[in-house]
Amino acid sequence: MTYRLMARGSPRWAIHKQMPKGFPSLFKHLDTVARSRSHTSLGASTALSSTESSHIPSSHLATNHRRRTHTIESPSSPAIPAPYSPPTSGILSYLPTSWVPYGELIRIDKPTGTYYLFFPCLFSTLMAAPLATPTSSPLTVLGTTALFFSGALIMRGAGCSINDLWDRNLDPSVTRTRHRPIARGALTPLAALTFTGAQLLTGLAVLLQFPTSCFFWATPSLLLVASYPLAKRVTYYPQFVLGLTFSWGAMMGFPALGVDLLADGAALTAAGLLYASNVAWTVLYDMVYAHMDIRDDVKAGIKSIALKHDADTKKVLSGLAVVQVGLLGAAGVAAGAGPVFFVGSCGGAALTLGWMIKKVNLKNVKDCWWWFVNGCWTTGGVISLGLGADYLIRYVEDGEKDVQPT
Repeated sequence: MTYRLMARGSPRWAIHKQMPKGFPSLFKHLDTVARSRSHTSLGASTALSSTESSHIPSSHLATNHRRRTHTIESPSSPAIPAPYSPPTSGILSYLPTSWVPYGELIRIDKPTGTYYLFFPCLFSTLMAAPLATPTSSPLTVLGTTALFFSGALIMRGAGCSINDLWDRNLDPSVTRTRHRPIARGALTPLAALTFTGAQLLTGLAVLLQFPTSCFFWATPSLLLVASYPLAKRVTYYPQFVLGLTFSWGAMMGFPALGVDLLADGAALTAAGLLYASNVAWTVLYDMVYAHMDIRDDVKAGIKSIALKHDADTKKVLSGLAVVQVGLLGAAGVAAGAGPVFFVGSCGGAALTLGWMIKKVNLKNVKDCWWWFVNGCWTTGGVISLGLGADYLIRYVEDGEKDVQPT
């Protein structure tokens, strides 16, 4: 009977031959049980599998079940999502309870996005200052910079609000965003929309503090602010649209200091190149950021450059860094910048970007976040320092020329 059930040469015959003493009789018993349930060898193998499973502790089976559920739901998510917990630390913990959802909506506890929006404004202000007639004073530069920071803080919050309104049906599917206030129901879309309108009006009030020409240069950026969330649904390159949006400030510093871009060809060239450089920088750092959500994005149907070029991300990042630094240097040439700019801003940017690209672990969410946050200050900081030093040197030189006897 044994030979009839397990023909020589079959996989089960090989298993039978390799079994220790005592197992063949157990195997015969299993075959008898299997034959009582089915007249086919498939039924026998099913009984064998069931018997083997009975030797596995139930806790282990439950663990395996949870692991399977975890894998199907999202490899980066727990099987059972953690419930929302009100903030107990940071700036949100000091707000009245009813204000917390609004603070979360504008990401007031995560200011890195505000800094990334502010840096292009700072770059353009420092590059434009020596081109103004007369050269802008340090006090004027500081005042303009403060206004730009206020505008960046307000408009970044408005952009986050618009993004969450667009994504209110997608955010619940992504681990990192499922507890956002609209997604979890803490704010209704109408309340969020009303709050967004208030932010836009506040941003307009800040904009009106600048020269009138700034209003006409700034207005087109609103179309980009509204279109970025839509881009995630139709293209693998929404980061490019984000770059066009976040980099708009790279042109705003020139009219803010009275430089007429339409009448000054060198200034217009410098502004255009600086803007393009910042677009490349935005795509670069947001590609690192996108790797934090790459698995959830697949599940939610969200597109990103990280998904499109996952296997070659570091090559793409390296290419973007070369483009960014090259365009930054070209902007400096057009603006008549000195050696300090090229060594400090361009050289510093090349070093910090290269360091980040080499060190970042794109498969680790926490590491991507660390480099996203700190890359803002390292790269943005060295570019600002180089531009600031170049501006001060040229300001002093212009002052010395003014006091020389004719």
